[in-house]
Amino acid sequence: MARSTRPVFLNLTQIRMPVGALTSIGHRVTGVLLAASVPVGVFLLDRSLQDEQGFADVAGLLAHRAVKVAMVIVVWALAHHLLAGVRHLLSDFDVGSPLRLARRSAWFVNLGGVAVALFAAAALS
Repeated sequence: MARSTRPVFLNLTQIRMPVGALTSIGHRVTGVLLAASVPVGVFLLDRSLQDEQGFADVAGLLAHRAVKVAMVIVVWALAHHLLAGVRHLLSDFDVGSPLRLARRSAWFVNLGGVAVALFAAAALS
């Protein structure tokens, strides 16, 4: 039977990725979020250290709800990226390489990042 040369339509909403793939994609996404948040954090730190008015401005900015949500997202990104990075480093040394352990560690990374974010949200409220 000859293979068709017609394009294949892939419905991305029906593709179910394993938890390890989601963790790996999350690792990349959180790396981008962290890289984007560093200039903002450096700017806010610089502004807060300039004088008393700058500190008051930054403190007032950090009191807004939208900024608190952004901070929780950055904390989640940091926690997820750190946990996923450790997981990847351990897998380079064949620690946790069997499929059952790899799935368990991927769930740990995903749930651990969310748990840290929830703790941060509770601390900021």
